[in-house]
Amino acid sequence: MTQPRHAHFTVFLTQSGYHESGWLVQDDDAVAATSSIDSLARSTAIAERGLLDAVFLADSPSIELFRAQYFPQVRFDPVTVLTALGQHSRHIGLFATASTTYNAPYELARRFATADHATGGRFGWNVVTTGNANAAANFGSDPHPQHDDRYARAVEFVEVVRRLWDGWEDDAVVGDRASGRWADIAKIHPAEFHGDFYDVTGALPVPRPPQGRPVLAQAGSSEAGIDLAGRTADVVFTPQADVDAARAFRARIDAAAASYGRPAGSVKILPGIAFVIGSTEAEAAERRRALEESADPELRWRMLAHNAGLDPALIDPDQPLSEEAAATAEASTFAQVIIGRARETNLPFREVAQLVTGLPGGLEFTGTPEQFADLIEEWVTRGGSDGFTLQPTTLPDSLELFVEHVVPILQTRGLHRTEYAGTTLRDHLGLAPVPASDLGSVVPA
Repeated sequence: MTQPRHAHFTVFLTQSGYHESGWLVQDDDAVAATSSIDSLARSTAIAERGLLDAVFLADSPSIELFRAQYFPQVRFDPVTVLTALGQHSRHIGLFATASTTYNAPYELARRFATADHATGGRFGWNVVTTGNANAAANFGSDPHPQHDDRYARAVEFVEVVRRLWDGWEDDAVVGDRASGRWADIAKIHPAEFHGDFYDVTGALPVPRPPQGRPVLAQAGSSEAGIDLAGRTADVVFTPQADVDAARAFRARIDAAAASYGRPAGSVKILPGIAFVIGSTEAEAAERRRALEESADPELRWRMLAHNAGLDPALIDPDQPLSEEAAATAEASTFAQVIIGRARETNLPFREVAQLVTGLPGGLEFTGTPEQFADLIEEWVTRGGSDGFTLQPTTLPDSLELFVEHVVPILQTRGLHRTEYAGTTLRDHLGLAPVPASDLGSVVPA
């Protein structure tokens, strides 16, 4: 019988949990736990104890004030925080989210190269294009780019960053005191990138990162997002509701990768899963009930409108979503799932919000450790995923339950490592190293 392959796991880090009521149902100090880096450090330590592949921090270059009334809205800079957490961990990988819409390629390439050096090759970049139009007001007077324009910019942005990372050959630093030569400057290559959106001429003041290139993750599920993943991604975070849909999504990613000369299986697929675990089904259901009953209905519909990019001023939450309001939706896959659900049910928007409680189109689990392990085994062995992006509804509590009770079951079934076999994030994910022969190359346009 063929031995099942190991599942891969990343953990969606927040101060209190993925569920908006997570901070309401835990017993720790509400202020300290939800506004400090210590809570993130504790969850990272738990993830490393469970031999998980990586943690990752989401990000947004703006704050939605309406949310802050209801649940924690602390967005520390992910690169800074995860670099610091890397000093207090030894193995766990660290994915930082950073936008190609509201950053500069040169500056971001340097930050990630620095972080990869500081953590011994454990860093990854979750590449996003900012969908929230309100962010534009924080960066000057330029209008927020439209969906397809954001992705066109992202393609160039990633190419520039890769070229900058590849600018130093592995042996560029000589350090020869006898000759007084510190570096062989023939092995330091300026980017000399001149595209439609970016002109970057120089080289980074940072040697090549330990991994060659930090791991690239991507989360878009639109056609443009899939194309970007096929070009550049090592990992894809995605909402998928069932195994068959996930298998179809994988086929689309593989086809996109193949169109750029990459072999099938080059991209690890890690769907998001929000979860509640109990020792019995009844205990798990009670924990889920406590979360749902703590959620404010006003927040729910406002959150759903925000996630779809809808103008809340055009929404009467006690009426079905109007065509006028629907027309203001963002062109993202998430937004279209929300609009589709609202039209399909024709329920008052407030009631739609009670149906779409997690990641739009994504997976939620409530049950026992054995049932969770069964779900993971089915998805991985049937090819629906290479593992999951864990979205613990409460942190650190839900993550600790996963590590203490689900991980041992997976290890018994041969689905999870019993020790870290390597030192870098690429090692954990089973990704091939970037060979020196690839220096200076970019994915073809």
